[in-house]
Amino acid sequence: MDEMNLNFEDLKVGFIGGGALAESVIKGIRGNLATSANIFVSDHKQERCDELVKRYRINAEVGAENFLGKVKILILAVKPKDAVKTLAELRDKITLNTTILSVVAGLKIEVLEKIFPSNSVVRAMPNVALSVGEGMTAYSLNQKALETDKDLIKKFWSALGRAVEVDEKLMDAVTGLSGSGSAYAFLMIDALADGGVAAGLPRKISIELAAQTLLGAAKMVLETGEHPDALRDKVTSPAGTTIEGVRILERGGVRSSLIEAVIAATEKSKKFSGGV
Repeated sequence: MDEMNLNFEDLKVGFIGGGALAESVIKGIRGNLATSANIFVSDHKQERCDELVKRYRINAEVGAENFLGKVKILILAVKPKDAVKTLAELRDKITLNTTILSVVAGLKIEVLEKIFPSNSVVRAMPNVALSVGEGMTAYSLNQKALETDKDLIKKFWSALGRAVEVDEKLMDAVTGLSGSGSAYAFLMIDALADGGVAAGLPRKISIELAAQTLLGAAKMVLETGEHPDALRDKVTSPAGTTIEGVRILERGGVRSSLIEAVIAATEKSKKFSGGV
């Protein structure tokens, strides 16, 4: 297959592990990058396999022997504690044409290369929003990755949102920011909605107002290229309502808390990295 002219309708993708993250990727790629018939999942629980088959009409079963030789991309989506043992079992069953793509937290490229020394290897950190086509994924590739592999991986993750290639040493920081950041955003939406309810708004309307406000603000940052501070200044009138709200946020240490949250999550990721 000529990867530079890869037709995504022919792209075959396999998953080792059928958990929540794998399901988010499946939601994003099914019908977009790959047909249901070309998506394969191996999970250790038959009940989970049956659930995925019923929900997405994909191929799912206990064991990966039936699809390991067919897939162009093999996504490793198992728990960190199970990673090395699971991958060792796959060592001699992977074709050289298969790109190994790991979304296992903390699993370094050097570990993957010891198990798959002749394959293109990718380490990626997506976030949950890829299930609705607005994910943020950072990825790193090993030295064996060809330009065709890089093109394929960029297109793959970009079709699920945005994607950036980073040096692997930055992956823990990516985990602390965008990997965990969806949870921070959910917390902010919930808190803003509570504020709306306290001010008299119905809960459902308050949540919609809060969520769309964060979505719109994020889109402005991405599409204008302006610094967030500059955009904030544009909507902060002297002695107005917005600066009054900002003043309370600063007094409460919201900015500092978000910074510390990213740093703390990054440090936790480093501990995981050291243990895989």
